[in-house]
Amino acid sequence: MEKITKIWITLLFFSLFAFILGWFERVSSVFVALLLITTFLKGYLVIEHFMGLSEVSLRYRIIPTLWLSVVIFFVAITYY
Repeated sequence: MEKITKIWITLLFFSLFAFILGWFERVSSVFVALLLITTFLKGYLVIEHFMGLSEVSLRYRIIPTLWLSVVIFFVAITYY
């Protein structure tokens, strides 16, 4: 199995996990923290592999990763 296929399956799994938590209305601090972590991981995988930034200089990969970190941070601050 190709690497990109494994990444796609991982993204699918994380999305399914978030959907199931929402469907069963599981809202606790632990689940919100897990959702924020998986959201960050999904964003990071998209940035690195599907945007094609894995082959460019670190400087260009840090910009969207920092933006994603700031957004996730503010969502966490809003929730907690």
